[in-house]
Amino acid sequence: MEIWNRALVFIKSFLKWVLIAALVGGISGAVGTLFRVTVEHVNLLWQANRWLVFLLPAGGLLIAGLYRLAKMESSIGTDRVIRSVRAESSVPVRLGPLIFLSTAITHLLGGSAGREGAALQIGGSIGTHVGRLFHLDEKDMSLVVLSGMSGVFSALFGTPITSVFFALEVISVGIIYYSGLVPCLVSSLIAYGISAIFGYGAEIQMSLSVPTAAPVPLFQTAALGVCCALLSILYIFSMDQAHELFERFFKNPYLRIFTGGAVLAGLSVVFSSGNYNGSGMNVIAQALDGNACWWWFLVKILFTAITLGSGFKGGEIVPTFFIGATMGCWAGGLLGLDPGFAAAVGMVATFCAVVNSPAAAIFLGIEMFGAQGIIYFGVACGISYMLSGYYGLYGSQKIMYSKIKAEYINRKAK
Repeated sequence: MEIWNRALVFIKSFLKWVLIAALVGGISGAVGTLFRVTVEHVNLLWQANRWLVFLLPAGGLLIAGLYRLAKMESSIGTDRVIRSVRAESSVPVRLGPLIFLSTAITHLLGGSAGREGAALQIGGSIGTHVGRLFHLDEKDMSLVVLSGMSGVFSALFGTPITSVFFALEVISVGIIYYSGLVPCLVSSLIAYGISAIFGYGAEIQMSLSVPTAAPVPLFQTAALGVCCALLSILYIFSMDQAHELFERFFKNPYLRIFTGGAVLAGLSVVFSSGNYNGSGMNVIAQALDGNACWWWFLVKILFTAITLGSGFKGGEIVPTFFIGATMGCWAGGLLGLDPGFAAAVGMVATFCAVVNSPAAAIFLGIEMFGAQGIIYFGVACGISYMLSGYYGLYGSQKIMYSKIKAEYINRKAK
């Protein structure tokens, strides 16, 4: 009888989370697919109407005004969602539609940003709303927020397993919230299924020319992993410095974002190819085909740092793919690796370093490029994760355990 009672507790919990996560995944899949369609269409509009970049200052004022109208600070973002999982804050439900609209404006006008920051915020908002609907307690609210994050991320990128482990890993480095495995998996798979109904799969899906496992290519990949670690530090440092400089010299958020928009418009005239505006997925595709110049990733860092540092909305991960793929393509060629393969490794390992999520990064490589490169993804991610130190894109991310010894440190990412 005692065994049955114990089993019943787990069965009830399992069924509870399957049902709740299924609801979260359904909503996340619908909203995430709508968001994906919206961002893709506004990017196409910008590509067809490059003059829209000159409206960036006005668009910035509109974004700042929307946040003021919603009575929310413009600094509220992904960090707030991360803190909510640790029960240090809560996610306002209105954050979802607000970040949806403001990210669309950023992309429509040619700002350099991604979508996953919005995905995590929208997902956190959906999870919070569902959690309140079911009157979940503090601990369960954390899990439902994680499932929302996984669902929208999965719908956007078409990588369901990566989405699960990214949500479980990104909150506290060194700890994986396995209690959220079932809720995140159910939500992610349902959201992925909904996006697939509308014809959306993985954002990037291609086969690689993977070298045979041998000492030389493994050492070459290890060297590339070191480059990715250094690149991640440069990227995070640039993002932080841009944010601090804009806040120091422009106290008024309207003036701050207006100035950032004006600077971006000017840079877009200088770099008129349009490669550094928007998400830059076309450049990522070029790099994966083996074509990239050494300075492309530097200019993308500049554009992204100004865009997000001045107050425009979007994500940092797709720009990370851009800088990782272009640097990997260039540096990998110098190291003797196939440039297209090196671009994929660079993209995956740089993602690993900036978010401190090695398992998610390896799954990303598998879901986008196939399992045949898993050894190389593992080598590059392991090295970039360790050598990137305690830097991270999300300042509220906590490093719970040291990267160099079995020691509990509990410190925030830089």
